Amino acid sequence: MTASERALELVSAAAQAAADKKAQDIAIIDVADQLVITDAFLIASAPNERQVLAIVDAIEERLLNLPEKAKPVRREGERGGRWVLLDYVDVVIHVQHTEEREFYALDRLWKDCPTIPFVDRDLVEADAGAAE
Repeated sequence: MTASERALELVSAAAQAAADKKAQDIAIIDVADQLVITDAFLIASAPNERQVLAIVDAIEERLLNLPEKAKPVRREGERGGRWVLLDYVDVVIHVQHTEEREFYALDRLWKDCPTIPFVDRDLVEADAGAAE
Protein backbone atom coordinates (compact mmCIF):
# COMPACT_ATOMS: atom_id res chain seq x y z
CA MET A 1 0.00 0.00 0.00
CA THR A 2 1.35 3.41 -0.87
CA ALA A 3 0.55 6.87 0.42
CA SER A 4 -3.05 8.00 -0.11
CA GLU A 5 -4.02 10.78 -2.51
CA ARG A 6 -4.80 13.03 0.48
CA ALA A 7 -1.36 12.35 1.96
CA LEU A 8 0.29 13.17 -1.37
CA GLU A 9 -1.70 16.41 -1.63
CA LEU A 10 -0.73 17.46 1.91
CA VAL A 11 2.92 16.49 1.67
CA SER A 12 3.37 18.18 -1.71
CA ALA A 13 1.83 21.43 -0.48
CA ALA A 14 3.88 21.29 2.73
CA ALA A 15 7.11 20.59 0.84
CA GLN A 16 6.53 23.56 -1.46
CA ALA A 17 5.77 25.81 1.52
CA ALA A 18 9.02 24.66 3.13
CA ALA A 19 10.93 25.28 -0.10
CA ASP A 20 9.43 28.76 -0.36
CA LYS A 21 10.99 29.53 3.04
CA LYS A 22 14.37 28.18 1.91
CA ALA A 23 14.25 24.86 3.77
CA GLN A 24 17.21 22.63 3.03
CA ASP A 25 17.38 18.95 2.11
CA ILE A 26 13.65 18.42 1.70
CA ALA A 27 12.84 14.71 1.72
CA ILE A 28 9.49 12.96 1.41
CA ILE A 29 9.35 9.35 2.55
CA ASP A 30 6.43 7.00 1.86
CA VAL A 31 6.06 5.05 5.12
CA ALA A 32 2.56 3.66 4.41
CA ASP A 33 3.84 0.07 4.13
CA GLN A 34 5.76 0.31 7.41
CA LEU A 35 3.42 2.30 9.67
CA VAL A 36 -0.32 2.20 10.18
CA ILE A 37 -0.44 5.60 11.86
CA THR A 38 0.65 7.74 8.89
CA ASP A 39 1.34 7.52 5.16
CA ALA A 40 4.28 9.87 4.66
CA PHE A 41 7.02 11.80 6.40
CA LEU A 42 8.24 15.18 5.24
CA ILE A 43 11.69 16.03 6.58
CA ALA A 44 13.25 19.44 6.07
CA SER A 45 16.01 21.35 7.81
CA ALA A 46 17.21 24.88 8.43
CA PRO A 47 20.45 26.33 9.79
CA ASN A 48 18.87 28.21 12.73
CA GLU A 49 15.92 28.09 15.11
CA ARG A 50 14.28 31.19 13.68
CA GLN A 51 14.15 29.71 10.20
CA VAL A 52 12.86 26.38 11.55
CA LEU A 53 9.91 28.24 13.08
CA ALA A 54 9.35 30.31 9.92
CA ILE A 55 9.19 27.11 7.85
CA VAL A 56 6.72 25.55 10.30
CA ASP A 57 4.51 28.64 10.19
CA ALA A 58 4.55 28.64 6.38
CA ILE A 59 3.61 24.96 6.23
CA GLU A 60 0.72 25.42 8.65
CA GLU A 61 -0.56 28.43 6.75
CA ARG A 62 -0.36 26.68 3.36
CA LEU A 63 -2.19 23.58 4.58
CA LEU A 64 -4.85 25.66 6.29
CA ASN A 65 -5.51 27.41 2.96
CA LEU A 66 -6.02 24.22 0.95
CA PRO A 67 -9.57 23.66 -0.38
CA GLU A 68 -9.93 20.90 2.24
CA LYS A 69 -8.34 22.73 5.16
CA ALA A 70 -5.83 20.78 7.22
CA LYS A 71 -4.87 21.54 10.80
CA PRO A 72 -2.31 19.55 12.75
CA VAL A 73 -3.73 17.25 15.41
CA ARG A 74 -0.46 17.58 17.31
CA ARG A 75 2.41 20.06 17.30
CA GLU A 76 5.55 19.39 19.31
CA GLY A 77 8.93 21.03 19.85
CA GLU A 78 8.07 24.59 18.97
CA ARG A 79 9.44 26.08 22.16
CA GLY A 80 13.06 25.19 21.39
CA GLY A 81 12.84 25.62 17.63
CA ARG A 82 15.35 22.82 17.08
CA TRP A 83 12.95 20.11 15.92
CA VAL A 84 9.28 20.80 15.33
CA LEU A 85 6.90 17.97 14.55
CA LEU A 86 3.51 18.58 12.93
CA ASP A 87 1.14 15.61 12.89
CA TYR A 88 -1.57 15.79 10.23
CA VAL A 89 -2.47 12.08 10.66
CA ASP A 90 -1.92 11.27 6.96
CA VAL A 91 1.42 13.09 7.03
CA VAL A 92 3.95 13.76 9.78
CA ILE A 93 6.20 16.74 9.17
CA HIS A 94 9.61 17.10 10.79
CA VAL A 95 11.37 20.46 10.50
CA GLN A 96 14.77 20.17 12.13
CA HIS A 97 17.76 22.34 12.84
CA THR A 98 20.59 21.11 10.61
CA GLU A 99 22.51 19.74 13.61
CA GLU A 100 19.51 17.70 14.80
CA ARG A 101 18.95 16.40 11.29
CA GLU A 102 22.52 15.13 11.10
CA PHE A 103 22.47 13.66 14.62
CA TYR A 104 19.10 11.85 14.48
CA ALA A 105 19.37 10.92 10.78
CA LEU A 106 15.70 10.14 10.18
CA ASP A 107 16.49 9.74 6.49
CA ARG A 108 18.83 6.86 7.36
CA LEU A 109 16.33 5.26 9.76
CA TRP A 110 13.71 5.10 7.01
CA LYS A 111 16.09 4.40 4.09
CA ASP A 112 14.29 1.17 3.17
CA CYS A 113 11.09 3.06 2.41
CA PRO A 114 10.45 4.56 -1.01
CA THR A 115 10.83 8.29 -1.44
CA ILE A 116 8.31 10.55 -3.11
CA PRO A 117 9.95 12.92 -5.59
CA PHE A 118 9.71 16.64 -4.91
CA VAL A 119 10.84 19.38 -7.27
CA ASP A 120 10.68 22.98 -6.10
CA ARG A 121 8.41 24.79 -8.57
CA ASP A 122 10.55 27.94 -8.27
CA LEU A 123 13.55 25.99 -9.59
CA VAL A 124 11.49 24.66 -12.49
CA GLU A 125 10.29 28.18 -13.35
CA ALA A 126 13.85 29.54 -13.10
CA ASP A 127 15.14 26.79 -15.41
CA ALA A 128 12.34 27.49 -17.90
CA GLY A 129 13.15 31.23 -17.84
CA ALA A 130 16.84 30.55 -18.41
CA ALA A 131 16.08 28.29 -21.38
CA GLU A 132 14.16 31.01 -23.21
